[in-house]
Formats: sequence, C-alpha cells, structure tokens
Amino acid sequence: MKFNIIKLKHTLLLLISISSYSQELSFEEYNPKSTLVVAENLVEKARYPFIDIHSHHFKMATQDLSELISSMDNMNMAVMVNLSGGSGEGLKNMLDNINQNYPNRFVVFANVNFAGVGNPDWADNAVRQLEEDVKNGAKGLKIYKSLGLRNKDIDGNRITIDDRRLDPIWAKCGELGIPVLIHAADPKSFWDSMDSSNERWLELKTRPRRKRSATNPAPWEQIIGEQHNMFKKHPQTKFINAHMGWYANNLQKLAELMEEMPNMYVGIGAVIAELGRQPRNARNFFIKYQDRILFGKDSYQPNEFPTYFRVLETNDEYFPYYKKYHAFWAMYGLDLPDEVLKKVYYKNAIKLLPGIDQNLFDK
Repeated sequence: MKFNIIKLKHTLLLLISISSYSQELSFEEYNPKSTLVVAENLVEKARYPFIDIHSHHFKMATQDLSELISSMDNMNMAVMVNLSGGSGEGLKNMLDNINQNYPNRFVVFANVNFAGVGNPDWADNAVRQLEEDVKNGAKGLKIYKSLGLRNKDIDGNRITIDDRRLDPIWAKCGELGIPVLIHAADPKSFWDSMDSSNERWLELKTRPRRKRSATNPAPWEQIIGEQHNMFKKHPQTKFINAHMGWYANNLQKLAELMEEMPNMYVGIGAVIAELGRQPRNARNFFIKYQDRILFGKDSYQPNEFPTYFRVLETNDEYFPYYKKYHAFWAMYGLDLPDEVLKKVYYKNAIKLLPGIDQNLFDK
C-alpha cells in the first residue's frame, strides 16, 4: 500500500510537471524541427551573376565599399541597386564614391521629396531636381511607401499615389527612360482583423506597430488601386512594383494585373516565402511572365540570400524560411529553367537599367 502511494505521488508530480511545461510553451516559442528526411541542396552562391534590384544603403557616400564588394562576390552578386540615393548633393557624393572605386558594381536610384506638394512651383522644382540627379548618374527613381500612407500636402491632406499634381514626375521618368521602383502599402493582413484567422498574427503580435485599422490611413484596396491608376495613366513609363505588389499570395490576380498593365514589372523582394509555398503555381507564373520579373532582396542580409537561391534554383522539398514570424510554413523549390533564371537574375534588369557592364555576366 505504501509503495502504491509513493508511486501515485511520483505520477502526480510528473503529470503536474508536464502540464506546467505545456502551459509555459507559447505559440511564439513552438518551433518544431521537421523529422522529414528529403534531399537538401543548399545554395550559398547563385548559379548565375545577378543584379539585386532592391537594396538600401544610406551611407554609401562615405563607406569603404571593399568589404561590401567582397560580400557580394561571395554570393555572385554582380550589381547592387541602391534605392536610397536621395537627391542633390547627397546623391552626387554617393555616386562620386562609387565611381572612384567600383563604378561598374553599383547603381543608384534617386528619391523625391514630397514636402511642399500643393505649392504652385512644386512639380517644376521636383522635375528639375530629378533631371539633375539623372544627369549626375542616377539610373532610376525609388518611391517609398510613405507616399500613400504618410505624405501630406501643404493643406494636411494625404497625398494619393495617383494625385494629378505628381503626374509630371512619372511623365518625366518615361521621357528620361528611367524606371520607377515603387513600394505601395504593405501586406493586406496588416489592415485585417488581428484574430486567429490572420496569417500574419505572429508578426503583428511581435511587431505591433505594423498593425493598422481597416481605414488607416485608407483601406488597403484603395491605396493599391491608386497605384494601379497611376501605372495606367503613364503607359510610357516603366514601373517596377516592389514585393510583387503584395499579390504574390494571389498569382491569378497578379497575372490579370500584368495583362492590364504591360508597363508594370515586379520585384520578388520580401515575398519569396509566398512563392516557395506554391511551387507549381509560382513556376508557371515565372515562366509565363519571365520577361517582367526581377530579383531583389530588400534588406541586405547575406545569410538570407541562400533561401532565395534555393527557392529559385532547386526542386528541394519542405525546407524552412529564415523568419518564423514571416512564414511559419515550409517551402519548396521552383526549379526554374536556366533561361528563365537568367532573365530573373540579370537580363530583365539590364533592359531597364542603362549602362550596365555586360562583361560582368559573360561568365
């Protein structure tokens, strides 16, 4: 009897311990390692030299570029496009540093200052500055998501992306033959209810500043619609829609938009996890629109590039993304044909960016 009581006591303690541990393990902490055994083809270096169309380096005017070049070479990045060029003297200083050291390895995009929209001379001054920036060496124009979200005119009103007062900027880009890379809004889930059905729940919980109300500062569909209106108003200007326009999770809809707007290209920065969970669908999309998709990463984190290479180049199955809060699901490789891969990696960007050194890709 005494033995049974002791045994029962140990069993209860064990159950209490297990129960306590289970309660302490939150969803955020739960991150099991897959027991699935499948072939792994880790890709540390891209199969072909590539152009990263979407990078940000604010201090390129003064930094020693040699370390950056070494990092680029390790992954086979031939050309980096720095979208954070600014304008005026700051942009000129950045280009001077590049041209004195590695003139064929970096491309810089200019930016527009939207402060003062509503003043009679704002558009003329903005166009004049853009012309000067391009003359100094800028190869494109980057528009941040603040347009449509935060930028306001002199009367305190939100500046819509398709605001007619901005039309001279987009028209000038078409006239100059430079592309406009634009980031509009954010993933739609940021505007949706933060509940158990929201796929971005973990991201919004760990980064609450990303959450918006359904109308802050306008409905998601409205902001995206403004972007599309602007594309359609300027058919002679080539636009690179960053993050696949936030439709990487709905490639059927994105295909419709590609047909509606032949002047729209798309970059894959920050949406590789969406593509990697639908390998057959995504592969078909890449093949169909192979002339209008560009490689881009967004944040420069060298350890994250191999996941992009693996999704694009291999037929690997069920491998993890590098940020659980972005993608808690497994991914699969698209195994893109070589010619499609070359277009995504560099050929499409070369068509959009004048003056790229072709010798970097003859390897």
